[in-house]
Amino acid sequence: MSRATKKNSAKVSGVDPFDAAELARAAAIEDAKKSEYVGELISIENDEHVASYLFHAALPGYVGWRWAVTVTKIESDQPTICDVVLLPGPDSLLAPEWIPYSNRITSDDVVAGTIVPTAADDPRLTPSSAILPSDEELDLHELFELGGTRLRVLSIEGRDQAAKRWYEGDRGPDSDLARLAPKNCGSCGFYLPISGSLRQAFGVCANAISPEDARVVSVNHGCGAHSEAIN
Repeated sequence: MSRATKKNSAKVSGVDPFDAAELARAAAIEDAKKSEYVGELISIENDEHVASYLFHAALPGYVGWRWAVTVTKIESDQPTICDVVLLPGPDSLLAPEWIPYSNRITSDDVVAGTIVPTAADDPRLTPSSAILPSDEELDLHELFELGGTRLRVLSIEGRDQAAKRWYEGDRGPDSDLARLAPKNCGSCGFYLPISGSLRQAFGVCANAISPEDARVVSVNHGCGAHSEAIN
């Protein structure tokens, strides 16, 4: 019979296979420092030589947690405490899942003097050498346009993320400003298409009286300061 088939769980009213409930409670109290922090026995989970005794934890701030005391017993030997830990129960209050700071930072966090290192394996970037044609001689203008003067350039994933963010944001076609505009940015004289693969979809506004001046806007965005707006 496998160990898995021998494993069973005993409630408080069940059998204590090692007769070690008091030993386990004493170990939990020693770890908790105060006896009132260790509540009643919840259950005993055991297999052939190891048992886990679960007690309610009455620690402040640990609602629903349990003291888990692991006890081992081999044949006729006395039971021995292996470990005492706090474990969350099914209804316990848990801290939110940890998210690294690099994944939590936003544009609002970057102020004067803030340095935000970019990971060497950032999927949004790719080595510029990877996008340069290997069988052509390029002049300085072509190198600049392709990004050959930089160590890394946007990867396909990076471009897709940017395009999605810009298009679905406040300077895309679905904002109130765009819906109420007389015409879209693509037909405006102040619209400067950006270079590269996103040229057909995005540009920069160059109208000093537009709320979008100096910002990237989608070609189908718009505002009331359109160059051809009629009075």
